[in-house]
Amino acid sequence: MKRHEFLRELHKVSANRNYLEIGVNDGRSLHLSRVPSIAIDPAFKVVSELKCDVHLVKATSDDFFARKNPLAHLRSGRHPLRNMRRGRSLTGYWRRTTLDLSFIDGMHLFEYALRDFINVEKHSDWSSVIVLDDMLPRNVDEAARDRHTDAWTGDVYKITEVLTRYRPDLVTVLVDTQPTGQLLVFGADPDNTVLTDKYDEIMAEYLVDDPQKVPEAILERSAAVPPEALLRAGFWNRMVKARNLGLGRSRGWEPLRRAVEQVGVSR
Repeated sequence: MKRHEFLRELHKVSANRNYLEIGVNDGRSLHLSRVPSIAIDPAFKVVSELKCDVHLVKATSDDFFARKNPLAHLRSGRHPLRNMRRGRSLTGYWRRTTLDLSFIDGMHLFEYALRDFINVEKHSDWSSVIVLDDMLPRNVDEAARDRHTDAWTGDVYKITEVLTRYRPDLVTVLVDTQPTGQLLVFGADPDNTVLTDKYDEIMAEYLVDDPQKVPEAILERSAAVPPEALLRAGFWNRMVKARNLGLGRSRGWEPLRRAVEQVGVSR
């Protein structure tokens, strides 16, 4: 299954109420969204038709997340007086805005991808889904930090190992999409500061010159789940229901964790 086909189906099964994308380029992935969206790229060149209420941000992701209220566009009931006149509830206006589905496909360098994940997680919740693209390079040349090939993933594949090592509280699922795979992260905790606290330590270990030493498991995709298996997994409806009911992490996360982990076991 190709990545955009997978993303299209992911929008459906996750029933996301909003969407954030880092790395817009020509808008092919943003084209899939039908919900209020934020799309960030310092040099986007959108040529695809967009069919959503979208805030196109021409800035770096670091600068965007440094704003005082970066998710203002997604705030429920952005026009409270208008909603009041229409008899709509104002409850959502005062509630913290969290991201339901995020897609990180920005700079293909490890340090940028890690910062993007850190920033996205701060605005996510345990029932959010965070997707990172280009996580399964097909060879060492594609994984180089210094691009010298047409197809290029850079060294963002290292995110998988870092999250496994430093954030065992999360569940990560590598997905064997074409051409270069994706990583889905479940169980986001906006209060967790481990990656921020350990950022310099992580950079000192993982930022190395080319050629990169890509693990065989990455090149062979031995730990990757078929996208069809993940999409038809039974936990999606449970996750969506818990999220829409506002179920807290203490009640909702552990059952979801066990269900998501089972997808990897049964692949």
